[in-house]
Amino acid sequence: MKVYRSDEIKNIALIGSSGSGKTTLLEAMLSEVGVLKRRGTVEAGTTASDYFPVEKEYGYSVFSTVCAVPWKDQKLNLIDCPGSDDFVGALVSSLHVTDAALMVVNAQYGVEVGLINQFRYTDKFNKPVIFTINQLDHENADFDGAVAQLQERYGSRVVVVQFPVKTGPDFHEVIDVLRMVMYRWKPEGGEPEVLPIPDELMDKAAEYQQILVEAAAENDEALMELFFEKDTLTEDEMREGISKGLLSRGMYPVFSVSATKSMGVRRTLEFLTNIVPSTSSTPALPTTDGTELKVGAEEPAALYFFKSNLEQHVGEVDFFKVVTGTIKEGDDLINLSRNGSKERISQLFVPQGQNRIKVTELQAGDIGATVKLKDIKVGDTLGAKGVEQTFAGVEYPAPKYRRAIRPEDEHDSEKMNEILLRMHSEDPTWIIEQSKELRQTIVHGQGEFHLRTLKWRIENNDKLNIVFDEPRIPYRETITKVARADYRHKKQSGGAGQFGEVHLIVEPYEEGKEIPATYKFGNQEFKINARETNVIDLDWGGKLVFVNSIVGGSIDARFLPAILKGIMGRIERGPLTGSYARDVRVIVYDGKMHPVDSNEVSFMIAGRNAFSEAFRNAGPKVLEPIYNVEVQVPADFMGDVMSDMQGRRGMIMGMDSRKGYEVLKARVPLKELSNYSTALSSLTGGRASFTMAFDKYELVPQDIQDQLIAANQEEEE
Repeated sequence: MKVYRSDEIKNIALIGSSGSGKTTLLEAMLSEVGVLKRRGTVEAGTTASDYFPVEKEYGYSVFSTVCAVPWKDQKLNLIDCPGSDDFVGALVSSLHVTDAALMVVNAQYGVEVGLINQFRYTDKFNKPVIFTINQLDHENADFDGAVAQLQERYGSRVVVVQFPVKTGPDFHEVIDVLRMVMYRWKPEGGEPEVLPIPDELMDKAAEYQQILVEAAAENDEALMELFFEKDTLTEDEMREGISKGLLSRGMYPVFSVSATKSMGVRRTLEFLTNIVPSTSSTPALPTTDGTELKVGAEEPAALYFFKSNLEQHVGEVDFFKVVTGTIKEGDDLINLSRNGSKERISQLFVPQGQNRIKVTELQAGDIGATVKLKDIKVGDTLGAKGVEQTFAGVEYPAPKYRRAIRPEDEHDSEKMNEILLRMHSEDPTWIIEQSKELRQTIVHGQGEFHLRTLKWRIENNDKLNIVFDEPRIPYRETITKVARADYRHKKQSGGAGQFGEVHLIVEPYEEGKEIPATYKFGNQEFKINARETNVIDLDWGGKLVFVNSIVGGSIDARFLPAILKGIMGRIERGPLTGSYARDVRVIVYDGKMHPVDSNEVSFMIAGRNAFSEAFRNAGPKVLEPIYNVEVQVPADFMGDVMSDMQGRRGMIMGMDSRKGYEVLKARVPLKELSNYSTALSSLTGGRASFTMAFDKYELVPQDIQDQLIAANQEEEE
C-alpha cells in the first residue's frame, strides 16, 4: 500500500444503533473497492470487521474495528464501532481519533435511543456527521418517517442528498439531488444505471435540491453572494459549501443505501472522498497543557494510542493515530505519558479488519497498528525527540452495572486478577475494584451484556472458570441520639497483665454543633471539659470527631491514640451490619488505669468495646446509597418504565419530553438497581437507555434494616 499524505487521509467513525447494519455496510464498501474478493455476512460470522470469537458467538460487534479503504487516490480509515450502549467505550475512543462520523440509521426504526446517545458524543467531540439510511429494502422501511424524525430532533441542518423512489422489496432506485440523476440497480445489485429523473419525481427532486443549495450557500459568504446572483449553485460550488457545512456542523447530509444489496454504497464512498474534510484540515488532538499542534509530516513524530487488542497467536496489537510527523519502522520513541521509557516501532501495519498490511511508514493523520511494544496503555503518547506535549486522554462514561467476581477455584484468584487488569487495558470501561469494605472483587461495566462478554472471554480464551455474585451494598451506619457506655478490659495470665477502663459518650455529629457543657443520663449528670478535639475526615465520607475530656489524669494522654485506634477499628466495621460508620462524635471523659498492667492493647480493646456498646444504644441506623437515575424511553413504554421504577423504591423527580422520547428522572437506592439495565432492555425491547450517578446516603426503611442486621448476625455466628 502506498504512503498517503495528510491531505489524502480521511478518518471516519462508522456508528449507529445495534442492528442498523454498520458491519454489513463496511463489508459492502470493502467489496466495492476490491479489498474483499468475496463478501462475508454477520450471520455466518465471516465479515472482515467482526472477527473475534466472542463476536461470532453473539452475532454483533463487541470491539471497534479499523479498516483502511483505499479509493480514488485517497485513503478512508473507517472504524466500525459497536452499536450497543454496553460497548460505548469503543465508540468514544474511536470518535477521539476520527475526523467525521457516518451515522447509519435503521430505516425500520428511525431515530433510536442508541443513535441519540451516540450523536451526543459527536456533539461532545465536535465531529461532522453524515446520515445514511440503511435497510431501505426491508418491508417495514420508512425513509420519509426516518428523515422526519431526524429533522424533528436535529432541525433544518438535516438535508436530504438522496431519496428512494420506493422502499421495501421494490427498492432499487435512488434520486440524487446533488447530481440531479437517478440511479437504478438490478434486483441483485451490481453497477447501477445512471438515468434522468422521471417527470413525476422532478418537482420533489427540485424541491430537495433547492433546500440543499440554500444549506450549502449558508456556510460561505462568497457562495451566498453567488446564490443571490444566480439563484442556484453548480455541483462543485455545492460540494464546497457542503464541505464547509460539515466542518462547522451546520449541515448533516442524508444518503440512501441497502448495504445488503450494495445499492447506494459506491455513491456514499464518492461523497466521503469528495466532500468529507481530510485530516490535514481538522484540528489535531487536544494536549494536556492546552496547546495546539499543527498536523504535518515535517513535525517530530507523535503517536496517540487509542485501542489495544489481545489476539491469539499474535499477542497484544496496539492501534494509534499519527498525530504529527512521520513514523517509520525501526523508530525509537519515548513514552511521554507515564514513565519516559523507550519503545521501538519494530513493525508497522495498516489495519483492514482481521487482516493487516505491512508498511514501512505512515504520515501525520494516518491510523496504524504495531505489535510487541514493551509497556503501552490506551491513552498513552509516544513521541520522538523534541516532542514535549502529551495528548489528552478520553473521558469514558460512568459504569451502570456491577457484579462481584471470583474464580471457581479460590487458588486462581491471582491469575484472575492479572487477566482482569489486562482486559481493563483493552477496554477501560471495564473497571476493576478490590473492595476492602465489601470484601469482594467488583467489576463495573456498562451493562449485563458487557460483563457477560468479559466472562465469556475469560472462560473461553483464558480457560478460567469464574462466578458472578450479587455485589454487597456499601451501606453506612450512624447514630441518631446520645448514649454513654464504659468498659473495663482486665486480663491476668501469670506475668504482666492487661488493664484498661474507658468511659465515653457518643452522639450524632452535625457540622457547627457545639459540644454541650453537660450531658444527663437518668439521674446522673456528666460535665464535659473538651481539652482537645480531633476531627477525622473518613475516606468513605462523613466524619469521626474524637474529643479528649479527661480530667485529673484518670487516663494517661499516651493511651488516647490507642483508644482512638480501637474506635476506628469499629468505625471501619460497624456494630450493626459490618459496614462503615460515619458522622459520630465520641467524647472520652473518664476511665481507669493500672500503674503496671495498663498498656496500648488494653486501652484499644476497652475503647473499641465501650464504643460498640454506646453505638448500639444511640439509636443506630443503617444508611443506603441513593443514585440519581435518568431514563430515556420511547413514549409508548413510559407507563411500564415508571411502574417498574416505583417498584424499585424509586422516587420520581420529574419527566421531560424531548422530541419523541420521554426522560424520566428518579432517585433510586443502589440495592434496587442491581439488574436494572437488563430489566429496562426487556421492558422496552432494547429501545431505552439510562444513566446513573451517586447522590447521597439516606436511611433505609426499618424492615430492611432489621433484615440487614439479622443477616449480619447470622454471618458472624
